[in-house]
Parts: sequence; structure tokens; C-alpha cells
Amino acid sequence: MKIAEEIPAVPVSRRRVLRAAAGLALASVAGCGGGEGAAAADAETVLWYWPGGLSDTLLKEAVDRFKDRTTLKPTLIEGDFRAQLSDVLNGPPEGVPSIAGLKGEEIASFLPRADLFADLHTLGADDIAGEYLPWKWQQASAPDNRLIGFPIDIGPTAMYYRADVFEKAGLPVEPGEVAKKLSTWNDYFEAGIQIGREVPGAKLLRNAGELFTIVICQGAQRFIDEGNHFVGDATHVRAAWETAVRLVSTGGSAKIPVHDEVAWKAGMNDGSLATELGAAWLGYDIKAGAPDGAGKWRVAAGPASGANYGGSFLSLPQNGRDPALAYEIVAWLLSPENQARAFTDAALFPAAPATYTMAALREPDPYFGGQVTVEVFGDSAQRAHRVYEAPADGDVHKLYVSQLEAYERGDKTETEAWRDAVAEGRKLAASLGVN
Repeated sequence: MKIAEEIPAVPVSRRRVLRAAAGLALASVAGCGGGEGAAAADAETVLWYWPGGLSDTLLKEAVDRFKDRTTLKPTLIEGDFRAQLSDVLNGPPEGVPSIAGLKGEEIASFLPRADLFADLHTLGADDIAGEYLPWKWQQASAPDNRLIGFPIDIGPTAMYYRADVFEKAGLPVEPGEVAKKLSTWNDYFEAGIQIGREVPGAKLLRNAGELFTIVICQGAQRFIDEGNHFVGDATHVRAAWETAVRLVSTGGSAKIPVHDEVAWKAGMNDGSLATELGAAWLGYDIKAGAPDGAGKWRVAAGPASGANYGGSFLSLPQNGRDPALAYEIVAWLLSPENQARAFTDAALFPAAPATYTMAALREPDPYFGGQVTVEVFGDSAQRAHRVYEAPADGDVHKLYVSQLEAYERGDKTETEAWRDAVAEGRKLAASLGVN
């Protein structure tokens, strides 16, 4: 069976869609290589990535930097990246790229077939691993200890909030004060009640599924344990569910479905959404989706801090050409110094802690009222931890979010939604070989 059949397809993420235009521009340039001294066409090093997945500026520099040794061809893959990569990995060796991205939320799906990738332990990754957050490397480590991914970026979490809405509601405005006032989920819900009372029409958060996802990311387990047992009905999942349900029962949910981009952007623009919970990369989405919110949004640790949500990798497919050279290219692209540049260029939050004090990350951000947001996200990154993620976890998670949405719509009671989430999650997990 092909991996493409074993690994269900996932929808294109918001970030990939938002950054598609920027990535398309590079595809027509980077593939040219060339110039005097360029490597022959049969010495091409093909790199697959998705829109927004890497810094366009650094990719262009890499093409020139390595032109005397290879023709580096960054290739932009639109649509379902995982399915297309899965297909090519099972095809003829000559069709396999030398370097390929792996999304953080999808890497667990590839770990059972780690044999399809070169082991970075054998190429020098151990010599520089100490420069990066250890839990990020662990995320790309297969059960047989093969290391299949070099960190591109991470997704440390925090709370984005509208300072103007908080001020109208009589809440603190400065990030440090907000972090103290809203340090727990109880504090968060109390603030939502206050916002609803003092700012007519404003809601605390887009939907319950967003909150559920953050709480799951903060935990020590997900839906399937390391013994390959379904634990989607266990205490930690139920607690995350009940926290999300409380958002609805306290009137804080705007009940905007996860795929309703129009309503979500409108809420961020006009201030009817007071907060967003998510990773550092969500800041780009907020900027792109809510230009009218410039100067009004801020970031604080809040109850959402200390977890990781997203962040990706570069891998070396086993049948790719010249893995030693491919690794050298990857190590240059993702060095701490270049990760700092990628943050400035493409909002990719570095996995190398040394970058958090570099000038590139300490520039005040006008959109966030001149705030130096790395102070919030850097602390969150260093408090984050690895959570075991089984290959089926991502798809099971989506079922729970879907059932929360049904509850928010009023199609099901909370009891019915929970029952169906557990039943559907268990069934899907079993179909994918989970006990």
C-alpha cells in the first residue's frame, strides 16, 4: 500500500493560502539556477516546499551560494503537500526530491515509514543539535531512533488580544499586566464575561475548537498513547473538552466555524473578537486578515502559553541525490543566523534559542503597538515540551473539533457531541491500526 493511501489527506492550511502569492514569485526565479560556473542539469538538487514554508530571500541566496556544486531548484508545491510527497516517495527514484519539507502537524504520519528518509544522525545533525530546542528534534525522531527532520521553525503559543477592547472592558492593557491578570483559564473566562458585559457585541474567541486545540497541545498526552492505545476518552481529553465547552457556556464563543475565513477576519478587524489563541506564526495571519487592527493587537503569555502548535522541518528523502550535499544546504538554510533572518522575512519563529536575543527578533513590531513579541514567544518556546503524537492523532483531533462545532451550532447537546467524538475517534483510530 502506498503511503498516500495510508496517510489521509488534510485540508490546505490558512497560512499556506495566505502566503501562496509570495511563494509563487520565487518559483519562477529559483528554478533558473544557472550563471557561469553553474552545475550541469544532471546535478540538480530539487527542494520541495509549500507557500510560506521557507524564506524566499534565503532560498534565492542558497541557489547562488551552491551554484558551483549543484543547481539547487526550490520547487513550490501547491495544494495537498503531504499527499503529493507521499506519492513521489513511492514512485521511481528519479522523481524523488533531494530535500523535502515536512509539516509539524504531519510529521507523525511519516515516522512509521522513516526508512523512506535519510537518517540525519549519520550526516552531522548530532554535532549541532545543541543549538536548537531539544523537544523539536525529538518530534522528528522515529521509534527506531532514525532522525528524519531538521527544524525549520516552531509554534510557541500565547494569547493575542485587542488592547482597545480590553481597555473598554476595564481590563489591563499592557502585556505584562495582562499576563498576570489572565494567567489561568478561569481568569480568561472571567475576562470574557466582563468583555461581554462592557463591550456590546464583542466575544472572547472565535470558537471552542480553537481553545480545545491549545489545551490539548499543553498536555502531556493526546488521543493515542505510546503503547498504541486509544485514550480519547481519558481524563486529560475530557478536561480539555470541558474547558472548551465552558467558553460556550459563559457566552465567550463567537461560534465562527473554523473554515469561515470571512467572518473570522471581520471579527479581528472590527474588534468583535477580543482574543486569538495560537502560535507565533498566527501573528502573520492576523496581520494579513485584519489590516484595520494595526496598532490595536498585542501579545501576552496568558493561559495559552507554554505549548507548541505547528512548526515544520526539512527532510532528505532516502532516494534523493547526494545526501551529504543536501544536508549541507539544509544546515546552511536553517542555521541559527538564517533562522533569525527567516523570522524577519517570513515570520518563521526560530527553533534556535540563541536567536531570541539577536537584533532581527528584537525589532519593535508596529502592528502589535511597537511590542517586541519575541519576549513572549521566546519564553513560551523554552517552556514548551514534546508531546507524543501518533500517526493517527491529527485526524482524530479533527473529529473532536468537528463535534464541538456541532455543539456550538446547536445541532447536538454537549453530551451527544462528546459521545460521538469519542465513538468516531475510536472507530477511526481502529481503522488505522490503533488498539
